[in-house]
Amino acid sequence: MPVRRTRHLYAVAAALALTVAAPATAATAADPSAGLREVLFVGNNWDGTADVIESTGDFARIGRIDVVPDRAQRMAEINADPIRWIYFMAIRNGVGEGHDQFVDDMYSTPDGASVVVSRPSFADVVSLDLATGRINWRFPVSGYRSDHMAVSPDGERVAVSASTSNTVHVLDIETGDELGSFKTGDKPHENVFSKDGTYIWNMSIGEVNTALDAPWLDWTKGDRRVTVVDATTFRQVKVIDMRSRLDAAGLKDHSDAVRPAAFSPDESKLYFQVSFFNGFFEYDVATDRITRTKTLPKNPATSEDRTTWVNDSRHHGITMKPDGTKLCVAGTMDDYATVVDRATLQQGPLVTASKPYWATVSGDGRSCVVSESGADRVTAIDFATGEKTVSVPVGDHPQRVRLGHVEAGWPGAEGGRR
Repeated sequence: MPVRRTRHLYAVAAALALTVAAPATAATAADPSAGLREVLFVGNNWDGTADVIESTGDFARIGRIDVVPDRAQRMAEINADPIRWIYFMAIRNGVGEGHDQFVDDMYSTPDGASVVVSRPSFADVVSLDLATGRINWRFPVSGYRSDHMAVSPDGERVAVSASTSNTVHVLDIETGDELGSFKTGDKPHENVFSKDGTYIWNMSIGEVNTALDAPWLDWTKGDRRVTVVDATTFRQVKVIDMRSRLDAAGLKDHSDAVRPAAFSPDESKLYFQVSFFNGFFEYDVATDRITRTKTLPKNPATSEDRTTWVNDSRHHGITMKPDGTKLCVAGTMDDYATVVDRATLQQGPLVTASKPYWATVSGDGRSCVVSESGADRVTAIDFATGEKTVSVPVGDHPQRVRLGHVEAGWPGAEGGRR
């Protein structure tokens, strides 16, 4: 049961403006001097593996983790349950593009001993011991699919979206015990903890698997909204319907399905992508309005048939340089990534990338790291020049990339866990 305590939610808008922060990672909760090694975890969704690579420099691979060691057991359960089998196959043939989805998101524990992974096709979250590869605990989510996660700033709690039940579960990262949950809009997706751990923001994206993709049919996609809750009581604090904010800004033809998002260091601005759009918006938290729009170039080779865009994405992946001066955007269906100056919104070079699916920041904050899901590699782009510096091979269909830690003596560092 969640720990309950009384909280006066006065001046909600002002409080939100002061507490929103960039998505936390396990790196923020760990002490690098305590025998830990900073790394990047790369989730290879179709492989069922996660590569562990250097967090800076040459980004070389130092290990590989099997995130589905219980695959035979899980498949036996699914094959014995007709309803679960139907959902499993729907995931494979829908969002999985003909493949099973074995790893969506992952975070390491504060001690670097384990990694917690959401597994969409198995509708669960598991904690894996990095020394043995064994499962520490397993939490089946409500419904039939797990999705994006977020870890609290102290590294002690993990929030996971349960796509088909419109629910976010918050778990104790060490035990897997559920601390609480809350309801969202249709198809919860991205989760973000505020910097002080007071709030959780959830972005729901609605139905992304239908062919009703024309702007005038956007209403068929469901209830898309941003839900903000108290991270202790899990009570709803605020709901933001971007439809009305987009309309007020003269952007009526744009979807209101908020996809990946990045918050400014001063915690006042939200930069977010939406379905079908080659670009992003700037949202002012305190005034509750969209203040700027950035339209990025289209790739002439990209089909204008929206039904061919993966899961309604055109661009999917955005992150910010720690000092707040630059944004990095993954232009997924346009096959490039680019660094954008935050003050002027001027983009830098368009770095060719094959279906880049995510963007994050390197451990030293100097590079944007994007996962090229179409080429099975991770590519680093220098924030200062906007140019590509290095690409490294990873597993099949890399998606989420997260900073974290392993123990300094982790065996994977001696040639790779395969």
